[in-house]
Amino acid sequence: MTRQSKRTGSNLSRRKFIVGAGAAGVAGLAGCTRSGESGNPTESGGGSTDSGGESTEGTQSETLSGDINIAGSSTVFPLATAMAERFQKKHSKVSVNVQSTGSGGGFANYFCTGQTDFNNASRPIKKEEKQQCSSNNVEPVELKVATDALTVIVNNKNDWIGEGLTVEQLRQIWSAKSKPKTWADVNPEWPDEPLELFGPTDASGTYDYFIEAVLGEEGPGHRQDYSATEQDRTIVQGVQGSKYAMGYLGFAYYSENKDAVQAVPIKDGDGGYVKPSLDNALQGKYTPLSRPLFTYAAKSSLSKNHVAEFAKFWLQNATSKKIVAEEVGYVPLSDEEQSKMMKRLESAIQEAN
Repeated sequence: MTRQSKRTGSNLSRRKFIVGAGAAGVAGLAGCTRSGESGNPTESGGGSTDSGGESTEGTQSETLSGDINIAGSSTVFPLATAMAERFQKKHSKVSVNVQSTGSGGGFANYFCTGQTDFNNASRPIKKEEKQQCSSNNVEPVELKVATDALTVIVNNKNDWIGEGLTVEQLRQIWSAKSKPKTWADVNPEWPDEPLELFGPTDASGTYDYFIEAVLGEEGPGHRQDYSATEQDRTIVQGVQGSKYAMGYLGFAYYSENKDAVQAVPIKDGDGGYVKPSLDNALQGKYTPLSRPLFTYAAKSSLSKNHVAEFAKFWLQNATSKKIVAEEVGYVPLSDEEQSKMMKRLESAIQEAN
């Protein structure tokens, strides 16, 4: 499989995210094109069956053919890629193109203009995005595919942060109103050294969710004097490279870089400090930074057999601990959630036809 990238940088393997230039990915599946996070193929996601509950259901490969185009969230990108790789192995005549554009960038520039069949998102679609879609006769079908634990990271040499950060401290650090210049501005016991901040751009659903969960929708907004990037690996690299750095990103990217940076436990209200983890997100302990992840299908595209079968395949495997949790790093859907999403999808497919 080849990957045509809109952005340049070091190479990405979903199972082992390598920081630094010059790392080579492993050849994947012919016919599945992936754009966005790196320029080289990643290792294959495996066969059509596995011990982690991967579904083997679906139309046989010789009966399906055509293109599937997916844009959107960099957070959902590794999960979409894992599903696309497996689907391609079952259906070799289907070509899947997955781009990492950011949730908002995907909606505005691809999905709502009718250019893609799916848009991945790490937050729900906005009212203005729905209006844009409607003006172009695109009807989005919302499908929850996993749960993430948005993760705050600091340098491994940071030995002053102690048990972690409170939500109030996070708000102070990232707010456009307070904009502390040094760590000591947040806590006088911390170093009087410049805060070096790294995070996603305003096209990212992670950025939007951070505003909603930490800064507040009606608050002063997100500070803009930070290093903003659409590439999650750049956030990791920035924090890894400076003792006084901080950043935030999706849990999957941290989970593959646990030796490079350290995750910060977060305290919400009167509770204790809670580490970002899949278990804590699943149990509702990691608040307010656990969040749902989505893909949005264009209803008209679901009239195409190969597109509908791919959507079914994704949901059939959305409960797989092996794929979603162990391989990618997110919380799988519960059986109840899967059933709800599948009913929504089946209804949309019937309407599309």
